Amino acid sequence: MKRPARFPVSSTLLRRLAFANIVANVVIVVTGGAVRLTASGLGCPTWPRCTDDSYTTTAEMGMHGVIEFGNRLLTFVLVLIAGATLLAVLAHRPRRRGALPLALAVVLGIVAQAVIGGITVRTQLHPSIVGIHFVVSMLLLLVSYALWRQVREPDGPKVVLVPPALRALTWITVVVSAAVIVVGVLVTGSGPHAGDADAVRNGLDPQTISQVHADLVFLLIGLTVGLWLALRALGAPAGAVRAVRTLLLVELAQGVIGFVQYFTNLPVLLVGAHMLGSCLVWLATLSVLWSIRERRPAHPDHPATPPASVTPAQEPVTAHA
Repeated sequence: MKRPARFPVSSTLLRRLAFANIVANVVIVVTGGAVRLTASGLGCPTWPRCTDDSYTTTAEMGMHGVIEFGNRLLTFVLVLIAGATLLAVLAHRPRRRGALPLALAVVLGIVAQAVIGGITVRTQLHPSIVGIHFVVSMLLLLVSYALWRQVREPDGPKVVLVPPALRALTWITVVVSAAVIVVGVLVTGSGPHAGDADAVRNGLDPQTISQVHADLVFLLIGLTVGLWLALRALGAPAGAVRAVRTLLLVELAQGVIGFVQYFTNLPVLLVGAHMLGSCLVWLATLSVLWSIRERRPAHPDHPATPPASVTPAQEPVTAHA
């Protein structure tokens, strides 16, 4: 007989903590954008201290110091949430398969982000390091989302709900979505919002790289529309169709914001909204990826049966990876 945990953690609490990681990582992307958009990137000119003599901001540093230092403090909030989630995974009974590596990866990723943030300050906001900082945030969202889905689902076998061709189309959509984000980082590195008046830019022509970014956005929207129509035509599960529809709506909203900000000379509020939109597009993309498969209960009292929305010709296949 297994010994009960000294501090039992309910499945509901575990799911809520995992979801809190997603929210917290989105929030720090938005607040990090606020630091850059208010030219407060060097409000604390050194790291890990705010100044050579103080770990905290001083009155002489003004509002820029407050904004930059406030964003640094949010890192501790992320660490607390991620640490609490890791402890909850360890205390939960039965232990959720695969959850521990993901929870640990979130903690280590946040620590790595703090170090990258320090390097960003010490390199005077070099656009390459700033870009890496943002991309790692997207990877953290990926791991946080995977953890949340892991603790929400049974621990049984993974079952694919769509034919191989649609699975391939889904993965192509995910790759293009990631490419849109990466090229968007290059666009940001060529633009005017450097985080400080003296920060260098990446040297790319803003108009040219913005056009490449727009072309990828059109490709992503086209792939999403194609995937949505294909899923509907083949009678895929309603959850998958709904996830793709949500992704399409988020993409369209993000596209509108992107075009308006470009033709209005990048006002800071719209740029900030676009950064939030990047997180939402990425999360919606991940939702689509997870929607084409599911995990079945592993307990023999809950036999795995095909969902009613899948026709015999589209019988789900247990994945071996």
